[in-house]
Amino acid sequence: MRDAVGSFVGWPSDLIFPDAETPTRPTHKVGKGISRRIESVASQKEVPGRKLKSAAKDIPTTSGTKSQIMMCLEKMVDESDIMHGAIRSIDFDEGVFGAAHFEIIAKEDMQQLFEHDELGITIIHTYIWYMYVTLMRGTELCNRFKFIAASRINATLITKNPTSVKNDLVDRFMAAGDNTTPSLYFLLFNSGNGGHWVLVAMDLSRLIVYYLDSLSGDWNKYPSMKKTVDAAIIKFRSKKNYRNRKDITWVRVECPQQNNSVDCGFFVLRFMRDIIALNRIDIPKMYFEEYKSYSRAHLDEVKDELCQFIVDQRII
Repeated sequence: MRDAVGSFVGWPSDLIFPDAETPTRPTHKVGKGISRRIESVASQKEVPGRKLKSAAKDIPTTSGTKSQIMMCLEKMVDESDIMHGAIRSIDFDEGVFGAAHFEIIAKEDMQQLFEHDELGITIIHTYIWYMYVTLMRGTELCNRFKFIAASRINATLITKNPTSVKNDLVDRFMAAGDNTTPSLYFLLFNSGNGGHWVLVAMDLSRLIVYYLDSLSGDWNKYPSMKKTVDAAIIKFRSKKNYRNRKDITWVRVECPQQNNSVDCGFFVLRFMRDIIALNRIDIPKMYFEEYKSYSRAHLDEVKDELCQFIVDQRII
């Protein structure tokens, strides 16, 4: 033990006893919901960026290789019934998406993390939950940044029933109060059928919509998405009897660009992470000076944070 002092040891979370009582690990059953709650890993008095930097120091990693926390989680998955087709059903805090929400996590979702593959909605939503719990819950950031479930608005749903999607957006806006002070609603929009992810950040008080795409182009690639978002904002303001002082302004942010065909999901998660960590409602058109470009290490940091969160939440 003396020789191990100062080194990192991957240790199963169910063998860590925080107090004198002997904890019992919950038995996971297919299709059964499991409520998960944890307190922030840092003092709520800390600024968001400092929380992230403090948490990152506890995750040893080398760009291009799997970190120790990822290898630890991968081993836990390999030894679990997930590898034989079992799933985990987890309940999110209601504050994440403004209503009750749950996700089903299976082997395929975990492999997206381990193999750095294209991300699906489950991993996208779980990282959003991580940011909410770690950075926002119990702070004023909950009033400044809000999330819209990606499963409620995407290209496929808009094609099938644009009115229903528009109304879902309006309901999300209405659930959050009067929206008269600057805040951002994050919408992660997918082009459909496991396609490309982009980030749409809406400031309802100033009628500004920021568009962040890790590939070239702007919102004209998705005219039905823009039409639906604009219609939802107008309907929301009408229901609230707010005067439309001006037209809705869309801003294409010159954000970091991906150089392969799989990174878009990781990029949109990192976009949100930067915005929240910097506590910025206004997004510079040329993006933030601190993050002009992303290295693989920036994306690995997202994966490691999520791996640590999954271990802490005892999801597996």
